[in-house]
Amino acid sequence: MTESLLNHRVEGPASAPPLLLGPSLGTSYALWDEVAPELSVTHRVVRWDLPGHGGSPAALIGPGATVADLAELVLALADSLGIEQFGYAGVSLGGAVGLHLAVHHPKRVASLAAICSSAHFGGERPWRERAERVRREGLGWLVESAGARWFAGDFTVPGLLRDHAEADPAGYAACCDALAAFDLRARLSAVRAPTLLIAGREDRATPPAHLREIADAVPGAALLEIPGASHLAPAQRPEAVVAALRGLLGRPDGRGMEVRRAVLGDPYVDRALSRQTPFTARFQDFISRYAWGEIWADPTLTRRERSMITLTALVAHGHDAELALHVRAALRNGLTPEEIGAVLLQTAVYCGVPAANSAFATAQRVLAEEEREGREGREEREGREEREGRDGDRG
Repeated sequence: MTESLLNHRVEGPASAPPLLLGPSLGTSYALWDEVAPELSVTHRVVRWDLPGHGGSPAALIGPGATVADLAELVLALADSLGIEQFGYAGVSLGGAVGLHLAVHHPKRVASLAAICSSAHFGGERPWRERAERVRREGLGWLVESAGARWFAGDFTVPGLLRDHAEADPAGYAACCDALAAFDLRARLSAVRAPTLLIAGREDRATPPAHLREIADAVPGAALLEIPGASHLAPAQRPEAVVAALRGLLGRPDGRGMEVRRAVLGDPYVDRALSRQTPFTARFQDFISRYAWGEIWADPTLTRRERSMITLTALVAHGHDAELALHVRAALRNGLTPEEIGAVLLQTAVYCGVPAANSAFATAQRVLAEEEREGREGREEREGREEREGRDGDRG
């Protein structure tokens, strides 16, 4: 970790759409422990620590820091990871960073979720006073009341309280300065990214009215209130936050469906989707999103190489129906009949002669069908060209 970057953790496939998760003041990226693993199934999740929190150096910002300074650190982190455009979700101060990015760097933000956050945080004076006291006395006096500020009822997360106690006072105070100076109310109408506001119904730090104010000003924004949650909704009601974020982010299976059709062909995929029922819908989504959108779309191996591996695996397990499908896919991916035969001969050595014998029979049938269909297609095309030629002569 370089000293000029925010401490962060990356989860999920490198080829998946990126999603940045920002924390609340006083917490670390552990705030997202119950949410990030769920979202990393479909996204490349990057969660980061504020300066002086978790593993981020306090010296990344200083007295008089602004939310703009924090936003620049987030952009530097994204740049270091090769991320140009990203979805963004943030809690409280992390949400303010997202709002700033959406207004001032709109091309970078694909979607925005501000959670238990605000376009202003109650005026400058309280935050300046808190910053001054933290610089004088440290954080002990704030840690004592953190549970009541953060959570509803008897719920608590000891690890987050510990992160608060261990935060660097200088970094924490500089973040208070950023909150003191933040007021984006006049610019909210400039947000163009799809936006979701999530409020904890029991949140006293940023009450639902603060999120409602943003929702009313951002074009097309949606607002969700989560009952039983206070200021740290991702920790107290992670299942509700995950569901809401999935609704905003959508299912990034467009790439998967594109690859699936390219490899298996439109007729096969159309038939599979036409047979889809409510019972099988989640499985179809899983196949498109995971098998095709993540594994087959990974550029580490070529599609030719993946076809050879797939043929071998299907022979080994005796999946003849799937083998027939993937013999056709192998042809579409550029393998010749001779190369397919060579792959199956290799399986005779490592998967057994009986398995290879069955595979050769299946492949021979498929190749014969493909040759017949190809011949019929050529004859039809040649006949059409001949007719068009005669028509041309008459013209």
